[in-house]
Amino acid sequence: MNTRKIFLNTLIASVALSAAIGIVVILAGSFGEFEVRVLMTTLTVTATSILGLACGAYYESGRGRRLPLAGIALSVISALALFLIIWNVLDDNETYIKSTVTLVIAAIVASHLSLLCLALLDRRFAWSYPFAATCDLLLAAIILYLMWFEPEGESDLVFRTMGVLSILIAAVTVVTPVFHRLSTGEDEVEKIDEEIAALKQRIEELEKRKIETLDDQSEPTT
Repeated sequence: MNTRKIFLNTLIASVALSAAIGIVVILAGSFGEFEVRVLMTTLTVTATSILGLACGAYYESGRGRRLPLAGIALSVISALALFLIIWNVLDDNETYIKSTVTLVIAAIVASHLSLLCLALLDRRFAWSYPFAATCDLLLAAIILYLMWFEPEGESDLVFRTMGVLSILIAAVTVVTPVFHRLSTGEDEVEKIDEEIAALKQRIEELEKRKIETLDDQSEPTT
């Protein structure tokens, strides 16, 4: 099953549908409650497809299974849960809404980490992934704590911390492709060196066989 292709096709279809709905609304001159819900549904599908693409790409790389599968599952479950809120089924249940937001945050974290895992980093830049994971989990934990427990009188320090973590996450996300590029260069050199070493070893083996063959031919026959 080509997971990435499935989410890519879903993304294209949802974007096209969103654009079509927008055009129809503009031409019709009306934007009622039903149109809003349809548009929110297609946007949810679009967001789910984007998250699924990141997880699917990492899954198909063969370097990870649990994280991308968890991200895909969380993305799909979050979308289904959001549909019930959008279509006025469980939109007045506070616990359900908070649980849905929790699932959405977990899906975003899993997808973001899956995306970062696509980069092949050497030891110089290996610190960036655990650093990003720590920032992701801390920011998610703070948001969930504020949402579920609703503490009174929280200081600006909490929001300043959230801002700092958000900046750090954005920064490490931007530089990870650069780290990947730099690491790829070194990996390529290492691969060339390995091939050269293998060829040298092969040449030595052939020279040894040549000498043995010549010795065998030079022995007098009885």
